[in-house]
Amino acid sequence: MTALKLTDLGGLYRDGTPCGITSICSAHPIVLRAALRHGRATESTVLIEATCNQVNHLGGYTGMTPAHFADLVFSLAQQEGCTRKQIILGGDHLGPNPWRDLPVNEAMDQACDMISAYVAAGFGKLHLDASMGCAGEPAALDDETTAHRAAQLALRAEETAQTAGLVPPLYIIGTEVPPPGGADHALDEIAPTNAASARKTLQIHYEVLKKAGLSQMLNRIIGLVVQPGVEFGNHNVMTYDASKAGALVQVLNNLDDLVFEAHSTDYQGQGPLSELVRDGFAILKVGPELTFVLREALYALDLIASDLLPDYGDRPLYHEMETVMQSDPENWARHYHGSRAQQRQMRHYSLSDRIRYYWSTPQAQAAVNRLLGALRGQIVPMPLMWQHMPHAAHAADKALEPENILIERVQDSLSTYHAACHSTNATLHNEN
Repeated sequence: MTALKLTDLGGLYRDGTPCGITSICSAHPIVLRAALRHGRATESTVLIEATCNQVNHLGGYTGMTPAHFADLVFSLAQQEGCTRKQIILGGDHLGPNPWRDLPVNEAMDQACDMISAYVAAGFGKLHLDASMGCAGEPAALDDETTAHRAAQLALRAEETAQTAGLVPPLYIIGTEVPPPGGADHALDEIAPTNAASARKTLQIHYEVLKKAGLSQMLNRIIGLVVQPGVEFGNHNVMTYDASKAGALVQVLNNLDDLVFEAHSTDYQGQGPLSELVRDGFAILKVGPELTFVLREALYALDLIASDLLPDYGDRPLYHEMETVMQSDPENWARHYHGSRAQQRQMRHYSLSDRIRYYWSTPQAQAAVNRLLGALRGQIVPMPLMWQHMPHAAHAADKALEPENILIERVQDSLSTYHAACHSTNATLHNEN
């Protein structure tokens, strides 16, 4: 299979042979390794994105700058035998969000420094998102203000690329996206972006960018972020309903080579994902699902070790994660509500997977390393494997490689996305 380019997507859609690219939004090394191993096996594009809160010029919550993140990805790629030409690095929600409690000038200065660092580190896909208000402003801004701030960011990105002699980046615009990490409440309906609103967003951005002297970048705007009507909360998932998105999909008819970028496509499954690609949502972003299935596999191994090894203890990884999250509730407390029992359940099993913020803590890393060390080389009987990890039955009754079990579990989700991104051609041809 030939690795797709981002610039291929619009033409393929308009030729009636739509394809998609999965955008992996995670900084977890095991998720990254799984993505790169999957890319090597399928010879497909590996699009890996970092967000402004996660990775920025000041370190973000991962402690990584864009250059550090790029080094991590390419180091893992070398280990996994995935070629650099297959890899695209992207920056998501690049704008003032991490500094929105500051006055707008200060926040935008930080955002411009951040996007410059992303470009300098070789990130070739940039989502411009200046839609959030800063100190003293409304929480959400109008299209005109958002577009002017996006132009400020784009100007800095273009200047950085030119000064450094780098290939100029591709851009995603549009800001009607679900809450990062999913919604906090049970969902019953999600309305797709209004078609007129999508056209207005595009028109205003193009006009403002031209007036800002950025006409040269307009043909490098490859996608528009819209809400297709998909979302997940702590407890449930709203899957794609093509019948409700018809007017929005028609917007693509007059947009040359643009496609839609869909956020929060986690947990959709192959059918809805395939329909999204068919309808022009060619960039499918996924993050929490990948760390959710990773946590699922880690907890299953924790149970296996508890049942198999007399000296391991009773689910020590689970209990350590509970202690870590209770000692630092900042990343979950405002999202999980209800009784103490309900909050405890969500800390570990919510679809929003806010436990992902804690895997990089020293305590969590030590607990994971102890688990993997305890199981490495152990013989897990088939009935015990069936009890806790039936999908990994192939690993029973022989020396266990627990890291591979984790990677395979993430790859299962990535395989669903890959199939959806490349299945619509056959579907359309069969329909015709």
